[in-house]
Amino acid sequence: MAKEKSVKEIEDLPGVGPTTAEKLRTAGFDTLDRIATAVPADLSELTGMSMDAAKKAVDAAKQATTLEFSMATEVYEKRKALGRISTGASGLDEMLGGGVETSGITEVYGKFASGKTQLGFQLTVNAQLPIGSGGLDGSVLFIDTEGTFRPERIESIAKASNLDPKEVLNKILVIRAANSDQQILAIERADKTIKEHNVKLIVVDSLMSLFRAEYPGRGALGERQQKLNAHIHKLQSLADTYSLAVYITNQVMDNPAILFGDPTTPVGGNIVAHAATTRLYMRKSKEEKRIIRLVDSPSMPEAEAVIKITPNGIRD
Repeated sequence: MAKEKSVKEIEDLPGVGPTTAEKLRTAGFDTLDRIATAVPADLSELTGMSMDAAKKAVDAAKQATTLEFSMATEVYEKRKALGRISTGASGLDEMLGGGVETSGITEVYGKFASGKTQLGFQLTVNAQLPIGSGGLDGSVLFIDTEGTFRPERIESIAKASNLDPKEVLNKILVIRAANSDQQILAIERADKTIKEHNVKLIVVDSLMSLFRAEYPGRGALGERQQKLNAHIHKLQSLADTYSLAVYITNQVMDNPAILFGDPTTPVGGNIVAHAATTRLYMRKSKEEKRIIRLVDSPSMPEAEAVIKITPNGIRD
C-alpha cells in the first residue's frame, strides 16, 4: 500500500497543483489554516476545482493543521507589549488606548478633505520617533493611490517635532500605485523591504480608490471583493509577522437607506469592516477642527475626540 503523502504545503493537498495553489493564494487562502476553515463551494468557485476535490482539499487541510491554545494571561502579556504610534493629539491617543497599535489595521474613513491623509502624514513622522517617545523607531512604507503624498508637508511636520526633515524623508519608502494590481503587488512583495528597512508602519492612502474605479457595477463586485479580501489579509499578515502598524484611509458614500442621521457609510463592504482592527470616522467641523469617532474597537469603548489640523501637524 502506498504511503499517504504528508501535507505541509498547499501544493501537498490532494487535487492541488502549482496552478491551483496560486489561485488559492491569490484569493487569500494562502495557508493551510485558512483552507481548513474554508467552505468547499468557495474554493470550487475561485479555483475551478470540482466540489469533490475541494472537499477533499479542505478535509486534508483540517487533518494537517493543529490548534495551539494560549492562556489568557499569555495573550494579555503580548497585548501589553504591543507598540503604539502617537497621533500627535493626546485626546485621540487616549481614545485609542495609547495611539495606533501594531499587529493590527487601523482604518479611517471620511469625506473628501476630512483630514484622513493629514493624520497619515503625522503618523508617518511619529513612527520614526524613539520607542517610548510616541514612535517605533522605524521606517515607513507609504502606498499612494491618489497622488496625495506631499514631502513638503512631511517636512513641516518633522520640523515641528524637532526632527531633521531630510532624515525623516529618507526613511519613507513611497510607491505611487497607478492601478489596483500595482497596489496589490506592492504589499505582496513587501516582506523583503520591511526586513531591509525596518519598516514599522504601512500607510495605504487610500485603500478603495483604485478598486472602485476599476471594478464598477454589481457585475464586477465579486471579483473586486475577492481581490480586496486577499489584499487585506496580506496586510494583516504583515502586521502580525513583523509587529508593525497598518494605517488605511477609506472613501465613503451616502447610504440612501438611512433616512435620519448621518448617511455617510464607508465603502468596501463587510470585507473591510471585518478586517479593520480599529475603525474611525473623521468629519470636518468648524475651521481647522476635526471630529473623530471611534466606531469599532475590540478593546476600547465608542467615543469621540476633537483634533486640529495645524501647520505643525495634528494637535489637540
